[in-house]
Amino acid sequence: MTTRSLSGHFSELQIERQRTWSAEALAANARQRQILVDRDSELRRPAAGDNIPSFSLLDARGDTIASAALVADGPAVIIFYRFGGCPACNIAMPYYDRELYPLLEARGISMLGVSAQNPVDAQFAARHDLHFPLFCDRDYALARTLGLTFLPESRPEPKPGEGWIGTTMGTDSYEMVKPAVLVLEPDHLVSFIDVSPDWMVRTEVSKIMENLAKRRRGARTVEP
Repeated sequence: MTTRSLSGHFSELQIERQRTWSAEALAANARQRQILVDRDSELRRPAAGDNIPSFSLLDARGDTIASAALVADGPAVIIFYRFGGCPACNIAMPYYDRELYPLLEARGISMLGVSAQNPVDAQFAARHDLHFPLFCDRDYALARTLGLTFLPESRPEPKPGEGWIGTTMGTDSYEMVKPAVLVLEPDHLVSFIDVSPDWMVRTEVSKIMENLAKRRRGARTVEP
């Protein structure tokens, strides 16, 4: 049986939005995603073959975990997602759990999800029964190092007592992350990085596995 692609699931989400959203909301969403695509530059982030500085994340208990511990036993596949309430992330992360995690587990490769949401959204993990751990990249420290963050075009002044993304994330900021997949080696060398400036387009499992296969053959390159 052929597994439906991640892009197929996002196509269904877009169809549902076209049915239920106003034309104005659809246009604003599409405009912001297109701006991110147009402005995205690979020159602002490390490429395969680059080493990145060591870093730390917070686990679900709020404890600090050093990056060296995350890759102590081999490479780690790091999935950067926006936040637990993001509709697109509620499609992508369970998909990766079903389709990617078992493949990595069979090869002894660890996998983790990373968001700046602080604290980690435990309900998000529980809702989808995720088998891989989630971590907090506090104040986007790692994401900024990788050139993954942006500020949306629309940043209205929050009203007192009104919920907004800054309170959801615990960052008091409109800053957001572009979804990405990073394969990090034990020496903090990047062997694969794929960034999705349009958050409705995510890295397919096949692309990740193809690059991991190349790594096993000794070639550490990014697909063009």
